[in-house]
Amino acid sequence: MINNIRYFFERYGFKVSSRIGERIGIKAARIRIFFIYLSFFTLGLAFAFYLTLAFLAKLKDLIYTKRSSVFDL
Repeated sequence: MINNIRYFFERYGFKVSSRIGERIGIKAARIRIFFIYLSFFTLGLAFAFYLTLAFLAKLKDLIYTKRSSVFDL
């Protein structure tokens, strides 16, 4: 059951860690571990920061969609 939950979040997650990792050049697993440790030290403040990044990434995807032609407007 725990593996099913993990696979669900990996498949339909926000992909914040992978986006940051691609931009910086670090593995996404290391960034996830960093957020986990940071949330323990800051008592959940890192989790709020992660959700803010997820919201901004989703907003960016909605605004900057790649269109193949002019008629897709």
